[in-house]
Amino acid sequence: MPFEIKDKLVVAVSSSAVFDMVEANNIFDQQGIEAYREYQHQHMAQPFNKGVAFPFIRRLLRINERLPQEQPIEVVVLSRNDADCGRRFYRSCEHYHLDITRGAFLSGKSPHSYITAFNASLFLSAKKEDVQEAVGENLPAGLVLPTKAKDDENDFELRLAFDFDGVLSDDESEKVYQAEGQIAAFHKHEVAHANEPHGPGLLKGLLTRIAAIQRIEQKKAANVSGYKPALRIAIVTARNAPSHERMITTLNGWGLTAAELFLMGGIEKKRVLQVLKPHIYFDDQLAHLAAAAESVPSVHIPFGVTNLKNK
Repeated sequence: MPFEIKDKLVVAVSSSAVFDMVEANNIFDQQGIEAYREYQHQHMAQPFNKGVAFPFIRRLLRINERLPQEQPIEVVVLSRNDADCGRRFYRSCEHYHLDITRGAFLSGKSPHSYITAFNASLFLSAKKEDVQEAVGENLPAGLVLPTKAKDDENDFELRLAFDFDGVLSDDESEKVYQAEGQIAAFHKHEVAHANEPHGPGLLKGLLTRIAAIQRIEQKKAANVSGYKPALRIAIVTARNAPSHERMITTLNGWGLTAAELFLMGGIEKKRVLQVLKPHIYFDDQLAHLAAAAESVPSVHIPFGVTNLKNK
């Protein structure tokens, strides 16, 4: 009987998103594929160091331990490596007790075509071209950015933070702002459409599946003494009143009511993110990410009018 994946929250990762492969990739770039393969063979018994997305993936997989009946999470690897080089990836997973067993090793080919094959709600990579190709086909992909963030392994929570426009929703309102160039025009547009939900962005599917798992945890906490939910979802947006009304209309329409909401209204998002300490933060604007990524594991979603303008 085949393994049923359609009801799982599936996150696809490249090996370079979960593990630090800078040294190996430098050898590939400077010396070519054969030197890269030889390097991997020589270091086969040495686990990779942890990468940017490691804290997020480790905690995500631990949800299966907390919800053993549901087992709601699946993480798969989609890699440009060949299967032989992939052995070091899996050995590193075993070393760190990451339950990643499924995936594809594509011998140099782009992995983005297989995002839908694995029913993934998110693909994380450290390779810019792979992410851009995926987003160009309207697939949910993000580029992990370098960070100096430290992971507290005694922290049992999993905290996810999302920007709203261009990440969870489409970029309709951002187009209005770009066209008018004034925040007043943006607010006027949003107030006029306050009762009309936004269209979905690339990560709406990820958010709704995560929120469904959050509801399972909340139900368990209500029925099992001492159980404390691990999942926290936060939306950290540059919006403020009165444009918040349409955003809340949208979230309610998606059945999302338990997210923490931060309306920054132009205040630097980093100020809140440093307190919240999310294990992963998604934003479509590099201007916001440049400040945040230093201390928070961050992912760029290169979607919408802002990114077209900056190309």
